[in-house]
Amino acid sequence: MQPFKVHILGCGSALPTKRHNPSSQIVEIRGKLFMVDCGEGTQAQIRRSHLNFTKLYAVFISHIHGDHVLGLIGMISTFGLQGRTSPLHVYAPATYGTLLQMELDMFCSTLDYEVVFHPVDTSKQTIIYEDRSLTVETIPLNHRMPCSGFVFREKAGHRHIKPEMLAFYNIPRSQINNLRAGYDWTSPEGEVIPNNILTTDPDPIRAYAYCSDTRYMPSLKDRLNGITTLYHEATYCEDMKDKAIKYLHSTAREAAMTARDAKVQKLIIGHFSQRYLDETVLLKEAQEVFVNTVLADENKTYNI
Repeated sequence: MQPFKVHILGCGSALPTKRHNPSSQIVEIRGKLFMVDCGEGTQAQIRRSHLNFTKLYAVFISHIHGDHVLGLIGMISTFGLQGRTSPLHVYAPATYGTLLQMELDMFCSTLDYEVVFHPVDTSKQTIIYEDRSLTVETIPLNHRMPCSGFVFREKAGHRHIKPEMLAFYNIPRSQINNLRAGYDWTSPEGEVIPNNILTTDPDPIRAYAYCSDTRYMPSLKDRLNGITTLYHEATYCEDMKDKAIKYLHSTAREAAMTARDAKVQKLIIGHFSQRYLDETVLLKEAQEVFVNTVLADENKTYNI
């Protein structure tokens, strides 16, 4: 299977701590890097992760709170100092477009590459990016300002060739692409060899959903069809549910309820409040509802 990974750069909430940076992560899929949110310190975290700056194609910003976006202009400036020439695409709520342009004019007026802004309608679930191998789709969330989650979903791959069957039937290599696409093979004598004898099924489609920040949404499960791994904020435990309600965040239990009801395979919780010096209390609370839950942590990589 092709690489599909999530690299956590920051999983804290608004107040950074000695252990956690504000929100940021990189989705690595089939050789491309896509960033989700860009809090303070993100570019230093990229250095620590040993990821390649030059392979970062786009940045997706969930909402315009500082802990999700204040690292972006510094990173854009650094890319310029490094000699980047390929465009950087930024997908964010439409209201960020004016501020981003002001920042570019003030701090990055001599860039040798283009920053392309794509306004996102946070009220709609729609595909905002697509290439030959994947789509990126928005998910409306419920926060104190317009906020969107993102789903990174692979496209269906090709069927896998059985080399021994090609040799057995003397099928020329020029037919491999047709077989991968699902076509049968007709021999020179007119015998039709079914494709399922010559190939095996393609790899299962994987999908990763990022949902931060949001109040618990019982209906969110309906927007997470086919998700393999879900990242969901878990700012508080249930004993601080009043704060979750006040600030429109989720508890660990609520994140787990979403994962359970959406029938995902794995849950990663993050966006931890600085109140918790030990996040295992959050993990325990989530695992009581959804066993296959893990804690996000900086500089860790999770396979999808």
